[in-house]
Amino acid sequence: MNIYKRWFWIFVLPSLILFVFVIILPFVMGVFNSFVSWRGSYYFDPASGTRARSVFHAFTGLANYRAALGDERFIRALWYTVRYTVLAVVSINTAALCMALLVNRAVRGAGLFRTTFFLPNMLGGLALGFIWQFVFQIIFTSLLFGPEGIFHVEFMRYMTQDSVKALFALALLNTWQTAGYMMIIYIAGLNNIPRDLYEAASIDGASPWLTFRKITVPMLMPSFTIVFFMTLANSFKLLDQNVALTDGEFNTRMLAMQILRTVKDTTPADYGKAQAQAVLFFIMIAAITLTQVSITKKRELEA
Repeated sequence: MNIYKRWFWIFVLPSLILFVFVIILPFVMGVFNSFVSWRGSYYFDPASGTRARSVFHAFTGLANYRAALGDERFIRALWYTVRYTVLAVVSINTAALCMALLVNRAVRGAGLFRTTFFLPNMLGGLALGFIWQFVFQIIFTSLLFGPEGIFHVEFMRYMTQDSVKALFALALLNTWQTAGYMMIIYIAGLNNIPRDLYEAASIDGASPWLTFRKITVPMLMPSFTIVFFMTLANSFKLLDQNVALTDGEFNTRMLAMQILRTVKDTTPADYGKAQAQAVLFFIMIAAITLTQVSITKKRELEA
């Protein structure tokens, strides 16, 4: 044990230093810059209208936060992100749980199914967005759902050129990409449920639906906690797919893209306002995900 204690900090120190310099310090600097007039390469003095002689002359208090909350584009991106998150969380968890239940019942080829369903998660967000842009623009619009296609469904055409349709397009893309990863978590949870419970339910004559509702769902609450946390956080932070699929056109900007584009929307580039939006973004994600974890943890204890 003394050997482990002696070498512990030697092995941990490089990772700890990297974490401090890559995560902690940039975060602290970002929070600080949200309270000043920052132009990216220099600090600006609002009182004199010139470059600030020191960072203290660039201090603006809560002005960047008021500007962020008063920005119509930021509020619109917030509500668009909330709508997408609700849709994506439902679709991803439903697809992942259904695939987990099917794969868990497979007698042969279970490993092949797991690998196949997991593979889309290996693709990068930008590459995936461009692939699905081709699917929506060419295959869906012309080949499958066009007037001369297999099924004429107008809603499925030009899905990247309408804000409502783009919500479903992004949810479909993200579900296809991440449902396989979430499926692995659900499978691990299903494998931890004692078989005796199902055997007892079968002997008592419980229907499959009653067995699922009374045994599977309560026993899967730890998996629900993890998957809900990951899908909520990832849905709010979605950026690459949004950029590649719609590039924010047709009022389809989500919060991450709005923060990225704020410096282009302002002249000169207002990095302080963008940083204030990023801090608000962090607070919202932290509040929502921690609330979700607290609620589902309580359900775990009840189960």
